[in-house]
Amino acid sequence: MIEYRIHGRGGQGSVAAAYLLATTAFHAGQMCQAFPSFGAERRGAPVTAFVRTDEKPIRLRAQVRAPHYLIIQDGTLLQDAGITAGLRPGGGMIVNTTLPSEEIAERFGCRALSVRATEMAVEAIGRPIPNTALLAAFLSATGLFPIDSLNAALRDRFTGDMLERNIGLVDQAAKTVERDIWKEPANA
Repeated sequence: MIEYRIHGRGGQGSVAAAYLLATTAFHAGQMCQAFPSFGAERRGAPVTAFVRTDEKPIRLRAQVRAPHYLIIQDGTLLQDAGITAGLRPGGGMIVNTTLPSEEIAERFGCRALSVRATEMAVEAIGRPIPNTALLAAFLSATGLFPIDSLNAALRDRFTGDMLERNIGLVDQAAKTVERDIWKEPANA
């Protein structure tokens, strides 16, 4: 089983990202779970969402305490030194930021990739919602699920022009990171 924790702020699509990642896994033939955890339900408030994927049924129903991967939708959340709490040895985090990947990796002692996801989203879909770009870059880096499975998940959620724009964003974002750089999952 692989576990993921998504951190963001209300309005950035963190919960949608969790559901998209789970649906992507489903389209790739995996079992999956996705669920959010809210504090104050307002735009800008910190939001955490969780995802689990596995080849066999998932019976665990608790929050993700020891994720293999973190997806950070807002670089300002890096101010929280505990953002990597529980991250497994060898784990990785992908961050929506302009900071260099190497700086983040050194600061937090884990594998890290930075992606200018908000910039790409504004350019591609006209809205500052970084989730699709981050997921595409993450899938490209890990090779966990095919990009086509993410596109299938997007087809479940969008239609028309917004679907086409998101699929274009997936293609663009997937090319921003080295393919399969995190091919091996974090240590158990």
